[in-house]
Amino acid sequence: MTQALLDGAMPALEDEGASLHHPWVRDLAWLLHAPDIIESAHPGRPTLEELGLGDAACRKTWLHALDAEPQRLVPYIGATPPRRLGHYHERLWHALLDLAPATRLLATNIMIHEAGRTLGELDVIYTDAQGHPVHLELAIKYYLGLREGPGDERHPARWIGPGCADSLARKHYHTRHHQLPLAHHPRSMACLNALGIDPSSLHQRSAMLGMLFYPWPGAIAAPHPARTTATHGNWLAWQDWPVLRDHLAAGTLGAPLHKPHWLALPEVETYRPLARLEAELEMHFTDTSAPRQYHLQAPDGTQRRVFIVPDDWPRSLPLPPITPTNREEIPPC
Repeated sequence: MTQALLDGAMPALEDEGASLHHPWVRDLAWLLHAPDIIESAHPGRPTLEELGLGDAACRKTWLHALDAEPQRLVPYIGATPPRRLGHYHERLWHALLDLAPATRLLATNIMIHEAGRTLGELDVIYTDAQGHPVHLELAIKYYLGLREGPGDERHPARWIGPGCADSLARKHYHTRHHQLPLAHHPRSMACLNALGIDPSSLHQRSAMLGMLFYPWPGAIAAPHPARTTATHGNWLAWQDWPVLRDHLAAGTLGAPLHKPHWLALPEVETYRPLARLEAELEMHFTDTSAPRQYHLQAPDGTQRRVFIVPDDWPRSLPLPPITPTNREEIPPC
């Protein structure tokens, strides 16, 4: 990591959501530009061009039409969005793939059963602009990097979710060795055939969006196999908040991000002075030990996302995945 990150120069996603009002549409705008956070042998998220939204003017028109009629998203998302971030993220993709000009949704969340047990599910099947069926596995993850932990300094098991129940190592391994191969299981192929989808022509993609949060203060190496374009922020213990606060430029404002809306930046009216934010945090950590995510914005435009965690975080660590050879190493992508 560089000093620029420590000073709060977080690369921002292209913000096409600034002029949009409905939170679902703002999150869709974020989704259009969010990069994958890891390298993979499979293609990542569909590009703007593959969605038929490569032209900026057409994309703006498409987004504003949805913003004017957000009820078009209800069949995909529901009357109210699910609380679980992963479910909300998937439903946004269902809407995007079905409503974008160049793709069409074929099936979602196909449960695969055999001999009375559930083998897993296929997240999304859609057709691309050429009419090819595509199996897309989806994930949105916010991982916080630890200075110490399993393996060497780049081991993905050192990157864990704020709830300490998941790690980049476990998710990456599960996607590569279970979720993607599941499409080739005989029961999966039978299900696809029943839906009129030729399994032999199926393309596969794996998209893991989200952010990597580096500890503050200090610096650690990026995890293997993180992309250099992965968006990032910082995390810090509540006891270090006064140090960061004094490090920030005068006039910096902050806004909380609440699940499931961890995608797009908050609207302008939700930002508040740091003194008010600090009072809220003090009350929060008096009542609960859950980490909180905020977006900080300085008067000069410098910004960063931060997770503020309790002083005893993490209280536990998810174990690295068990590989077929009983080794902790993650096979190369």
